[in-house]
Amino acid sequence: MSGHQVRSSTVHPSQQPGERPSHTAGPAPTHGSRGDGAGAGDSAAAAGRAAAVPPAREAGRDAHSSTVGRLAATVARLRTEVRAAHAAADGRALIELAKGVLIERLTCGPAEAARQLAALADQADLSQLELAADIVNQASQDRLSQAAGEFLARTKKPAATPEGGAAPKDPGLSAAVRLRTAESGALAADDTQAVARSLLEHALAPLGATAVAIWAAGHDASLTLAGNAGFTAEEAGRWRYVPPGVATVARHALTDRQAVWFPTLSDDNAPSIGRRDTSGGRVAVPAGTGGRILGVLEICWPHPVAPQPPRIRRQIEALAELCAHTLEARPVTGAAPPAGVLRRDLDELTDLADGLHDPALVLLPHLDPDGHLTDFRIRHTNRRFADPAGRPRSAVSGALLLEAYPMAAGDSGLFEAVERVHATGEPFRAERMTLTALVDQVPLAAVADISISRHGGSVLLLWRIEDEAARLASLLQHAQRLGRIGGFEENALTGEVIWNRQLFALHGLPPAATPVRLEDLPAHAHPDDAVALGRFLRTLLHHRRPASTAFRLQRPDGVTRHVRLVAEPVLEADGRLLALRGAYQDISAQHWTEVALAATRDQLAHTEQEAAERDRLTLQLQHAIMPPARAPLDAPGLNVAVRYRPAETEHLVGGDWYDAVVLPSRRILLCVGDVAGHGIGAATSMIVLRNALRGLAVTGAGPAQLMTWLNIVAHHLTERITATAVCGLYDPADRTLRWARAGHLPPVLVSADRTATLPLLKGVLLGAMADALYEEGEIRLARGDTLLMFTDGLVERKGSLLQDSLDHLIAAAKVPTATLEQRLDRLLTHSRADTDDDTCLVGVQAV
Repeated sequence: MSGHQVRSSTVHPSQQPGERPSHTAGPAPTHGSRGDGAGAGDSAAAAGRAAAVPPAREAGRDAHSSTVGRLAATVARLRTEVRAAHAAADGRALIELAKGVLIERLTCGPAEAARQLAALADQADLSQLELAADIVNQASQDRLSQAAGEFLARTKKPAATPEGGAAPKDPGLSAAVRLRTAESGALAADDTQAVARSLLEHALAPLGATAVAIWAAGHDASLTLAGNAGFTAEEAGRWRYVPPGVATVARHALTDRQAVWFPTLSDDNAPSIGRRDTSGGRVAVPAGTGGRILGVLEICWPHPVAPQPPRIRRQIEALAELCAHTLEARPVTGAAPPAGVLRRDLDELTDLADGLHDPALVLLPHLDPDGHLTDFRIRHTNRRFADPAGRPRSAVSGALLLEAYPMAAGDSGLFEAVERVHATGEPFRAERMTLTALVDQVPLAAVADISISRHGGSVLLLWRIEDEAARLASLLQHAQRLGRIGGFEENALTGEVIWNRQLFALHGLPPAATPVRLEDLPAHAHPDDAVALGRFLRTLLHHRRPASTAFRLQRPDGVTRHVRLVAEPVLEADGRLLALRGAYQDISAQHWTEVALAATRDQLAHTEQEAAERDRLTLQLQHAIMPPARAPLDAPGLNVAVRYRPAETEHLVGGDWYDAVVLPSRRILLCVGDVAGHGIGAATSMIVLRNALRGLAVTGAGPAQLMTWLNIVAHHLTERITATAVCGLYDPADRTLRWARAGHLPPVLVSADRTATLPLLKGVLLGAMADALYEEGEIRLARGDTLLMFTDGLVERKGSLLQDSLDHLIAAAKVPTATLEQRLDRLLTHSRADTDDDTCLVGVQAV
C-alpha cells in the first residue's frame, strides 16, 4: 500500500478480523477509483444513471410518443437517481471513515489522505469503496469486521465508463462493503426506523430478505417495535407493542438468548409481524451488549429458508450487534433508558430496597475488558439484610456475587437466574431455593423464597428465609387446604370467634364476614339435622367433653355442603370453660361417593342375582337334556358310555352336547358337538341342533348327508348358529362305522396294537356358509376296539399346542381299564385342560 502500513486501531476490541471475503451480489452502487468521496458518489450516481438508460430505451417509440410515456420515463429516471444518490451518500460516509483512519495513521491532512486512498486503491486493483471497507475492517477489529472478513476478496480493476467512473465486472459489491455501508447508514440515521431501512437495503436484501423488524426489549420483558422496513404501515402499527408472555418469533430469541431459525412459519404456530402476508422463513437474533439483551433483530424471507452456512449466521449476528449499539444510543419508549437516567434510577432502586421488609441486594453487571458479563457487583444491601452465614452488611456490600456466594453458580441455579433476568428482563420467582455461603470453607445453607427483577441496568434480588415456626405453619395450611379442613377457636369468656382462611371458604363467606358461633350453627344447617347438632352442643357445652357430628351446611349462596364438625373444650384447673377449639371438614365428596357406591352395590347385587338365576336355569336346562352321567345304552353288539362335565363357573355354561341313540333301522347314532358361545343362547342352540340331528337321522341318510342337512338348519333355519360336530352311524351287523365331521376334532381309536386319531376328513363348521360338502369315512371295528368322541373341553390348554394335548390324551387312552366306564372316568380325571369349558365324552366298544 504505497510503502505505508495501515495500523489497526481498536474500536470494538472484543473482536478479531476475519479473512477477506469473496464478492457477493448486492443492491449497493459501485464506486470508482477517484481520490475523494465526491468522486465515489459521482461514480455511483453515474452507474445508476447508466443502469437506468436501457429501460428508458426499451420503452420504445410508442412510450415516448405520448405525454404519459415521457412522464413515466422521467419518474423512473428520477427514482433511480434518488436511489443512487442515497447509495452514494452511504458510500461517501464509509470513504470518509477510511480517510479518517489514514489521517490518524499517516499523520497527514484530508487531501493527502484522499490521494493516498486513490493511489492504494489503484495499486490494489480495487474500487475506493472496497478499499475503504477493508481499511475500516482492519481498524475496527469488531464482530462486523470478523463477519465481513470471511467474504472480502480482491477483484480485477474495473474498466472506466463513458462518464469517467468505474463499474466492476461483478455487478454487486462484496459483503464487506455491504456490511460497512449498512453500518454507515445506521450511524448516520436519525432514528431506528432509518437503521432498519439501511440494514434491509444494504445488507439483508442481497441475502434474499424482504423485511426486517428491530424490537426493543422493555423492563418487563415486553417488546416494542423500534424500527421496521418492508412491512406496511398498517401491519407495523398493529405490532407496535407485544406484551410479556406472548410467544412470538422475537420472544423465542429473547427467552432462549440465542438466534432462532424458522425455516417456514407455516409449520409453526408462533405469531409474528407480517405473518398474514408471508409464511416464509424467519430468523430472530437477540441484540445485546454486556450480557444484557436490548432487543431482537427479526428478518423475514418470502420463501422457506434452508439451513445457512456459519458465515451467513455470523454476518446476521454482526448486524444484530449493530442493532444493539443503535438501541443503546437511541432507546425507545419502554426500552433501556439513556445513560444520564441510569444514576437516578439506581438511587431510586436503592431507596426502594431500603423500604422493603425482606433482605434485598441491588446488583450491577460486572464486565470483563472485552465487554462480556462475568459477574454481578453487590451495589447495595438494604437495612433488612440478613446473611445466611451471619455476616454483617459491610462484609457483603461491594463484593461480587460469586465471591460472596460462590455456591450460587452450583446446583441451586441462583446465578443463572440472575443472569437470565438481567438479559431478558423477565422476572423470576422461586420457592424454597437453597442459599449457600462459605465461611472458612464451611458451607452454611438456608432455604428461602427468591424474587429477582430487573430495574433499568440493575437487578434487585430479594429473599425471605423461613424459620421453623413459619415453615410448620405453611405445611399446616397446605394440609388443611388439601384436606378441606378449617379450624376455629371460640373464646367462652368474651365470645370472640377466630376462623382460619379455609373456614371462610367452606362457609361461603368473604374473609371480612363475621364468623358463626357454635350456638348459632343450627340456623345455618338443614332442619333435619337440628337434633344431631343439639346433641353435639349439649355434649360439648354442658358435659364439657369432646364431641363430633355430621350435618348439612346451608351456605348463603344456596350451596349445601356435607360437613363433619369436631370440637373440644379448653378448661381451667377448676373446670371452668375457657374456650372451644375444633375443626370443620368438608366431606361432601366422600358423602356423595358413598351414596354412589351404595347405589352401585345395589345395582350390582341385582345384576348378580339375575345372572345367577339365568345361569341356574341354563344349567338346569342342560342337565335336563344331557345329564352328567346316564345309564348304559342298550345296543346289541356295542357298549356305549357317555360323560358330560359342565363348566365349573356357571356363567361359562356352554353349548357342548352329545347323543347316542338306537335308530329304527337298528343302527346306532353317535355324535358330539359344540355350539359357539356360552349362556342361555348357547344352551338353546344346542337343543335345536341335537333334536334336528335326531329327526334327520331317521331318514336313513349317511353321516355326510346328515352334516349337510344340519348345516342348512344352522345357517337358514336359526339365528345363524355356528357349531362343530362329529357324527357316526354304527352297524352292529358287520361292526362298521361310517362317520363325518364338521370342523370338529377327529375321534380317537384304541385298538389292541395301536391308539391314534382317525383321519382328518374335510368339513367346515356348521352354519359358516350356506352350501357345504362333507367327506365321509368308514372303518371296521374289531372285537374289543374302543372309539372315543369328545369336545375340545377335554384337551384344550392355554399356551399349549393342540397336537401336544391330543398326544397326552392318546397316551392316557392307552392305559387298559377293566370297563369302558372306568376308561372314560380316567380320561376326565387325568385331563390337563384348563379353559374351564364344558366337556362331552362318548365311548363305544365293540363286543
